[in-house]
Amino acid sequence: MDYLIKLLDKNLNYIKHEVKDSTIYIDIESNLNKCRCPYCRNFSSRVHSRYTRTFQDLPIYGYKSIIILHNKKFFCNNINCSKTTFSQKFEFIKDKAKRTNRLDSEIISFSQKLSSISVSKLI
Repeated sequence: MDYLIKLLDKNLNYIKHEVKDSTIYIDIESNLNKCRCPYCRNFSSRVHSRYTRTFQDLPIYGYKSIIILHNKKFFCNNINCSKTTFSQKFEFIKDKAKRTNRLDSEIISFSQKLSSISVSKLI
């Protein structure tokens, strides 16, 4: 399972998974001890708090997959930064999104194949 999680981001670690009904719940966490502030670009290793973020990813063997990310919030050490805290950002999911980028892409691709409207007419 760790291999599948590393496909999302190499800085993620698999914790555990659980299957309930037709859904797989996968707990993961970031393995980074320091993170770059997205506002001022300075690094910080001072952890402010931890929180969980839940979102959906591509199905696994026909099971709906829900990922539970245990993430860290950091203090920004830069006194000139407009933010005092920040959380780690990931390229595979947008801020506040409930689906991974690859799931969104798959949904769009599938929808375009089933649509009676040509994509070229929409552009």
